[in-house]
Amino acid sequence: MKPILKLALSLAAAATLFGVLAEMAQAEEQKTAKQLFSAAKLPSASQPMPFGFYAKGCMAGAVALPTDGPTWQAMRLSRNRRWGNPAMISLLERFSSDAERLGWGTGILVGDISQPRGGPMINGHASHQVGLDADIWFTPKPAQPLTVEEREDLPFTSMLDKSKFLTVDPRKWTDTHARLIMQAASYPQVQRIFVNPAIKKRLCETWTGDRSLLGKVRPFYGHDEHFHIRINCPAGAASCEKQAPVPAGDDCNSKSLSWWFTKEPWAPPKPAEPNRKPVKPRQVMLSDLPKACAAVLAAPARSEQDATFGDQPMAAKALPSEPMEETPTALTSDAAQVPENVPLPRARPLR
Repeated sequence: MKPILKLALSLAAAATLFGVLAEMAQAEEQKTAKQLFSAAKLPSASQPMPFGFYAKGCMAGAVALPTDGPTWQAMRLSRNRRWGNPAMISLLERFSSDAERLGWGTGILVGDISQPRGGPMINGHASHQVGLDADIWFTPKPAQPLTVEEREDLPFTSMLDKSKFLTVDPRKWTDTHARLIMQAASYPQVQRIFVNPAIKKRLCETWTGDRSLLGKVRPFYGHDEHFHIRINCPAGAASCEKQAPVPAGDDCNSKSLSWWFTKEPWAPPKPAEPNRKPVKPRQVMLSDLPKACAAVLAAPARSEQDATFGDQPMAAKALPSEPMEETPTALTSDAAQVPENVPLPRARPLR
């Protein structure tokens, strides 16, 4: 083969390869932020740091809550959402021990915390993006540890009487439930706890302890099967966007709590105008997040064993990845489910 022909073929092959790589890069850029972050299976090998806000950010240097502990078990392991900032993981381990002392079974069942590198999730949550949020089930850890399969299949237990509007079911709710929530609220680093409005109302009516801590307990959609703990930005984390402090006092006689028991939060969305083309919700892209999040995604990974808090590697057998469904951003939340007897509203107040 003549040298000129060889050169031409080499240049053509190089051009083809360049074109393929360019197409791959373009395809990667077109992926949504939730697709990119849900694909990251391990945390970045870097110092722990939250970037951005609870509902718009990511995290570096996450650590994993061990799947099993003396007073806790991590649930829904296939979701791979037991990652968080060390401050959150440390708090959960402490809280689990305190919960057992309160008489909450043998400890707590921990739901979603965050993905290995934080960021938006394919389904289930709007927040939980910086490793400073965690869900605790309203089901205590049983004396006999749950198997991996049971952790996948165990149904949630709602605290509501679904035959009535926003009413706690007295057959399910106990004083220990109340003590558990208020114990979580007692930690200085805890900023907010999200519960169903009916649960907040019940606490307002019955809690006889430190009423000032009730201000941290915030009513929100869903949250009848679990409660949501949010902690403050860690000290020195300048890249973490703080949330406004909660109002002083117990916030039990406020207009904001009363609003949940009006028709407005539960009103169905207004019907679309005739012949008006529906607007597709805009997906959050990587460019919408803090600039540091691109570097977080690109950073080398740390092994699961090295990143598991307390050097306890995952003991449970591997499960197949949970099927991921595309969920419009406008309808995602960190609620378990909205009460069955009310429609899902279109707009939601800021948490």
